Amino acid sequence: MQPYFFPYLGHFALIAQTDRWVVFDVTQYTPKSWMSRNRVLHPDKGWTYINVPLANSSISITTCQAQVLDLAGVQKSLLGKLSHYRRKSPFYDQVVSLVNRVFHDLGSDLLVDLNTRALQEVCRYLELPFNYSVCSRMGLDLSGIEGAGEWAPSISKQLGADVYLNPMGGRELFDPLDFTAGNTRLAFLDFSPFAYETGPYQHESGLSILDVLMWNSPIDVVRAIESNSKIIYA
Repeated sequence: MQPYFFPYLGHFALIAQTDRWVVFDVTQYTPKSWMSRNRVLHPDKGWTYINVPLANSSISITTCQAQVLDLAGVQKSLLGKLSHYRRKSPFYDQVVSLVNRVFHDLGSDLLVDLNTRALQEVCRYLELPFNYSVCSRMGLDLSGIEGAGEWAPSISKQLGADVYLNPMGGRELFDPLDFTAGNTRLAFLDFSPFAYETGPYQHESGLSILDVLMWNSPIDVVRAIESNSKIIYA
């Protein structure tokens, strides 16, 4: 999966079902995508974006080359946009601590490292196993790949994967026969929306995991992941 910035709960539902996670960072970078922004509640109405400005945002780079312009600035902006949750959400302090851990001693200005650290810290907070590898650093043979649907079968075959699990939204992208040729079975995760109380605010569906964690304990989040997930084999 591409390295998204504090993605929505369904992303972590996918992680919870996997034995190995590949951070997919070897294709063309997409500006203004979920890799560099997400959404949290707005203090007055609806939602607002949380953003990661890049020093080199362009379709001419690969995702693994994307560099964060100012890590400290991203951290400050993010905490500022979360500040209205204070004294309203029951887990505000825990979420702020989580965010600070993501940025502490990161040692890299690469977007993939920031977003992977965020996944690590959220999984640690939820006590979800997260065994990941960054695709660009794995030494895989990715030559000869022409279509978007060819990456996953190739990587799965090289890793000896029994099953490749993808979000339901990508169902039209793949041909199951491309996977069976490498002795891998194709499956999809159907994740149902998780509705929860948001204090004085109106609930907005599909926000960043940060919003989910503001209002729900780790135990309740994991329970939602378990009860709202269904694996469908192709």
